[in-house]
Amino acid sequence: MSEEATSSDGQTAEALTVQLAPGVGSFDAAQWNALGGNRNPFVSHEFLTTLEDSGSVGEGTGWDPVPIVITDADDNLLGAMPAYAKGHSQGEFVFDHAWADALHRAGRNYYPKLQICAPFTPASGPRLLLQDERLAPHLLKAAETVCEQNGLSSAHATFVERAQLPLFEEGDWLLRNDIQFHWTNQNYDNFDGFLDALASRKRKNLRKERAAAQDGVQIVRLTGDDIKAHHWDAFWVFYQDTGARKWGTPYLTREAFTLLGERMADQIVLVLAMMDDHPIAGALNFVGDEAIYGRYWGCSLDKRFLHFELCYYQAIDIAIERGLARVEAGAQGGHKLARGYEPTQTWSAHYIVEPGFRAAIADFLEREREGIATDQLFLGDRTPFKKA
Repeated sequence: MSEEATSSDGQTAEALTVQLAPGVGSFDAAQWNALGGNRNPFVSHEFLTTLEDSGSVGEGTGWDPVPIVITDADDNLLGAMPAYAKGHSQGEFVFDHAWADALHRAGRNYYPKLQICAPFTPASGPRLLLQDERLAPHLLKAAETVCEQNGLSSAHATFVERAQLPLFEEGDWLLRNDIQFHWTNQNYDNFDGFLDALASRKRKNLRKERAAAQDGVQIVRLTGDDIKAHHWDAFWVFYQDTGARKWGTPYLTREAFTLLGERMADQIVLVLAMMDDHPIAGALNFVGDEAIYGRYWGCSLDKRFLHFELCYYQAIDIAIERGLARVEAGAQGGHKLARGYEPTQTWSAHYIVEPGFRAAIADFLEREREGIATDQLFLGDRTPFKKA
């Protein structure tokens, strides 16, 4: 589809082409990343094409890549939206199963739907990759048109960074929020500086946990060329175990980790726990411009507090050392609260095609927001920090 739109200089009008593409791999990496993918690892060309090339998304997965893009007359990429046609709600971490059930009970199909996101990744980031924000309405309108013309019930942009929420609001998409637990760097000099900000009893508990986790274990951090194939082999075992217990089937293929190592190793910190020179547990982190993101964890030997050490305390150490503003340690996990991770709002935006169903969803979201606000106040009063 094509349409006339104001160009990025705001002075002349030119024909811009808005289209669906068969995958992010259809586009030049430099052009894609120049739209914003170079500051958030999970919307980068490298990450999204790794999922495509490894078979983690695509045929047979229920995640069919259909990125929506805007190009000019010279085929320059001006805007993009990482999008997927989906036949289920797995791997999203913003739960809409009740919505699907409600529509099915009404005799209509909820699937397929359009998912705008970084697959399998509950980390906030840009969902509209734009050379100029004035092009946002064209991307949103294109997503709506895709739904309406192809019999999709809805479009869902999940884990939208706060700065982009007004773009979705202006497009009259419904907003939904939830809570994650993030650690915030208050310009700490080191981990002890962070501990000094905690109440005395909490500080002692964290020190005891770290000591117990590290007893008899060597903690190794690997990044860049230091991550070898045998490290990925070990981590694959950990990942499969966790994935099988949590989701039934792991989302990523083994090939995905090899490609991540080839394409993104400098943005990865792999933390391994070694016992007798053998890895017994690991945590995989990605590093962006402002944050470190904890993504996957697993172990072959259950050792008390080792999960907290590898996933939470090591991430804090890395954030302080690198001067990063925060640690995002993934979805859910109230146990993070006692370890200095504070309740933080996350957001999604939703376009519902059928007016009556949209009205019902809007009413649900209004009531849900009240409960989440209450939860955030309750949790915020129970952080381990010293009380002012």
